[in-house]
Amino acid sequence: MAGLFTGSPKHEAPEPLEGPVVATIIGGTIIWFALFLVQLPFYGWFDDHGHTWWLWTCLAGGGLGFIGIWYVRRRDAAIKRAAADGAAAPDPSAAAE
Repeated sequence: MAGLFTGSPKHEAPEPLEGPVVATIIGGTIIWFALFLVQLPFYGWFDDHGHTWWLWTCLAGGGLGFIGIWYVRRRDAAIKRAAADGAAAPDPSAAAE
């Protein structure tokens, strides 16, 4: 395994992809809750067959999705704030010329 990380990389790492992160997390959260609600009427069948964890997995996915929505909205706001601060701040190298 030590040989795997030796030497320099052969190419530059690509830029990270930035897309509609907030919308993606909201969509995923809605899907998790929808799956929970669709399975809820069949709770007796899941309980009889020992598969109630399917329901609770969907509920946990929805709950964690709410945490994810909170996180990515704050992250998105911080990125926009940093971009606005960077655009508003004068360039110190331009003053030296």
